[in-house]
Amino acid sequence: MIKFTLLLILSSLLLSCGTNKSKHSEEFIKAQNELTEKLTELSKTTCLNGFGVALVNDKEILYQNGFGIANVETGEKYNENTIQNIASVSKTLIGIAVLKAQELGKLKLDDPISKYLPYIIENPKYKGEPITIRHLVTHTSSIADNQEYLYRAWILYDTINLEKNLKIDIGECKFSAPSTDIPMEDFLKNILTKNGKWFRADAFTDKKPGAIFSYSNMGATLAALVVEKATGQKFDDFTEKYILQPLKMESTGWGLHSIDMKKHSRLYIDKKTAYPFYTCITYPDGSIITSSNDMSKYIFELIKGFSGNGSILSKESYKEYFTPQLREENFIDRDTSRYSDEFNTGINMGFSSAGNFGHYGGDPGISSGIWFNMEAKTGRYFITNTDWDNKVMVKNQIAIYGLLDEYLDKLDKLSRKEK
Repeated sequence: MIKFTLLLILSSLLLSCGTNKSKHSEEFIKAQNELTEKLTELSKTTCLNGFGVALVNDKEILYQNGFGIANVETGEKYNENTIQNIASVSKTLIGIAVLKAQELGKLKLDDPISKYLPYIIENPKYKGEPITIRHLVTHTSSIADNQEYLYRAWILYDTINLEKNLKIDIGECKFSAPSTDIPMEDFLKNILTKNGKWFRADAFTDKKPGAIFSYSNMGATLAALVVEKATGQKFDDFTEKYILQPLKMESTGWGLHSIDMKKHSRLYIDKKTAYPFYTCITYPDGSIITSSNDMSKYIFELIKGFSGNGSILSKESYKEYFTPQLREENFIDRDTSRYSDEFNTGINMGFSSAGNFGHYGGDPGISSGIWFNMEAKTGRYFITNTDWDNKVMVKNQIAIYGLLDEYLDKLDKLSRKEK
């Protein structure tokens, strides 16, 4: 989905998962309870209706919870089992899926995509220059998110108040009517192939494929389509089999049709105004719906994979996943801020200039992030169900991330002491 870069990212970052309190000392449980109390109080004063968190290290899930309101109209609370989509953090699953397909012998990272597609997708400025799978998953494909993508990809879920909802301001994007929904492959073909009905030259940059990092939602989605073509399985089915089921992410699915809507948080423009439910045609780039509970399992797996003990990919694949793929010459105006996820990239996994890794995301009513401290082998997850109020955004971020940083460090030390 549309990339969301946090305005403020604080010191060493965190992650958590549900912890069986009976296995821990009174001091550990006390720290968990303190964090719950402080975040509960904070949730009453932020510009957010609701948010979820998770903290992990490479040994266990340290903490997971939800705070505030999931549904203003009904008063339903936001908890660790509340589900919502996580925007561009979803792309980290594309990277894992590509590497799993490679393990299965179905593709290779450096294969040209033309090997798997029955039609030609190439940069018209560089005819005959192959775009590879590696280009897609490192955002160097030269595929650009042009207006055709921005105005057509987001689809309203139903026709209630359709005329009004189509006019909602969602920044550089637009909502489209349910009647415009089409299959993901058809959407990509219409925009990216020369004879496609929405094809424009600005669907590609003026840079040679493989040369320059340029974040691309369509490029990431095309990587998911290549997985489908190479394996003979729909992308959602493939990830269900090789990622979600093995990790027991039982409340997680791709799109509103695949989850329990009764557990779904409403997404909000502000504290009072809800967005209509929406989906996205290019669903792999940002439409996985999950809970803090399930994400804690996923993030725990990633930190274990980084430590050499993952279960859903081989050690060799995880090494590739977490290896920075690009060089200085692959960047223009390189983002060198300490916690940017665009200083370098693994396989759909971002790196900061300080060596930490993770991914951020943002869509209407959502901001999300996972971030890992490589040295401490800790990580965190944070998700909101409300657009940030820019007037108080920095203040809210300082307060929330400050608590997460403080207690991730505290719980990590206690966890390692007990283990």
